[in-house]
Amino acid sequence: MAFVEFRDVRKIYRMGEVEVAAADGMTFDIERGELVVVVGPSGSGKTTLLNMLGGMDSCTSGSIRLDGREISSMGAKELTDYRRYDIGFVFQFYNLVQNLTALENVELASQICRDPLPADEALAEVGLAHRMGNFPAQLSGGEQQRVAIARALAKNPKLLLCDEPTGALDYKTGKAILKLLQDTCRQTGRTVVLITHNSAFTAIADRVVHIKEGRVESVELNAHPAAAETVEW
Repeated sequence: MAFVEFRDVRKIYRMGEVEVAAADGMTFDIERGELVVVVGPSGSGKTTLLNMLGGMDSCTSGSIRLDGREISSMGAKELTDYRRYDIGFVFQFYNLVQNLTALENVELASQICRDPLPADEALAEVGLAHRMGNFPAQLSGGEQQRVAIARALAKNPKLLLCDEPTGALDYKTGKAILKLLQDTCRQTGRTVVLITHNSAFTAIADRVVHIKEGRVESVELNAHPAAAETVEW
């Protein structure tokens, strides 16, 4: 059994008489400890996939499983617990609380979890041991994204979901964040799923899931992923 299983997953939105299939029979697997890149153009269904896997939205039909648990059959309370305990989220925008320090922002996440990592250790892991007392306004965009990643990691999640995590960053800083996510996967054995429209990112992945028009167009395994610092785009 794979760590993540999507089986014929559909998500239908109804607007009056019109039905739109944001996910139209998606099927793929992810193994534990992989760095997975889900790639496709805007409107292809990438964010719908992430929202369903992260428990922020439910599928219309099909089956979604994580670590042996059926996510697609969970009720509202179960999904809340699933998001709280099992999933770490990193988005394009950092969503930090402006009047809290970096350390306090990370502590917010660790306070709601069963088995959190110490907030100061999570910040040290992302290279911000010297910035723990700084407020978001005193940090660069790249540093704020590192705080957001530390906050996600402090939850000690089973799965780290990253939605366009370099989208608001310049090229050099974006590359550093990619390296951090790749290092996190390699050094901790954590499963990382990265959603992007940038096909260059596929070079660093163990597994690449290509999405087009709500379907999985192809899945590729990469026997020799590139180091993130060597990727150009």
